[in-house]
Amino acid sequence: MTPPAEQPAWEIGDTPDPGTRPTETGTRRVGSPGEDHGGIRAKARHENFPVALRLLPREYRRHLMALYAFARMVDDVGDEGEAEPGERIRLLDRIERDLDRIYTGVFPADPLYADLAQTIRARALPREPFARLIEANRQDQTVRRYRTFADLVGYCTLSADPVGRLVLHVFDAATPRRLELSDQVCTALQILEHCQDVAEDAEAGRIYLPQEDLERFGVAEEDLRAPTANRAVRALVGFEVQRAVALLDTGAELVGTLRGVARFAVAGYVAGGRATAVALAGSGFDVLAGPPRPARARTAAELAALLVSGGAR
Repeated sequence: MTPPAEQPAWEIGDTPDPGTRPTETGTRRVGSPGEDHGGIRAKARHENFPVALRLLPREYRRHLMALYAFARMVDDVGDEGEAEPGERIRLLDRIERDLDRIYTGVFPADPLYADLAQTIRARALPREPFARLIEANRQDQTVRRYRTFADLVGYCTLSADPVGRLVLHVFDAATPRRLELSDQVCTALQILEHCQDVAEDAEAGRIYLPQEDLERFGVAEEDLRAPTANRAVRALVGFEVQRAVALLDTGAELVGTLRGVARFAVAGYVAGGRATAVALAGSGFDVLAGPPRPARARTAAELAALLVSGGAR
């Protein structure tokens, strides 16, 4: 008798949302980019940057949404629901096996993986960046503090930089220099997100702000769980935002090296980062009262400026 097929690894414990279906374990799947599922598109709308600008041709938007859906699904497995770390690692291992099947020529039936497979094949995407995203979420199950800023940047090479590299491959624009600049942009975006989510992460038992910086500014971990940020916390967050902006401004040179649709897409990501930094500063760096979010008008203004300047301030 043929053994039952292994269930896809995207099934995780969570509250169902529109466009999902129940499974025998009572879990749900993350929405597929190939269908108008509410979950994945709602999450894309809440990102700091436009995941797939409407100005882009449909083909590119479809590829970018396929990448986003996979990355979002991996993050959800690593973060959401009530699963224990060991169970999350098991699910992440299954995701990597699902990825291996795509790279060995198996075309999956599930819409999320089917869209991803089409994008991988159409744009000849390398496997390594996907594997690094999975590894970042494995690391999240065991590492909950980062001693130095260099340690945090090392984590970003797994959790953020691979996405930018894949985006460049989608546009057939992945040169060594562009990949280097993209890494700086993506690391900056990740650090800005960590600054926004200090309260949420602390509640979950994770502190991404470097421990050496907490000590430098006289911030205790319990300060990060307060209803509002005290002066020391605000100074700490402001310091990390400045670091992120410096990285973002250096990496923004990437925009000027690109042309056409690739320039639009990447400028959108940088614009979202700059608008996020403005929102954080506008809150007085009090991220504990609620995560400051970038205004769409500010993102649009930053995008227009980037398209003209090519990334220069």
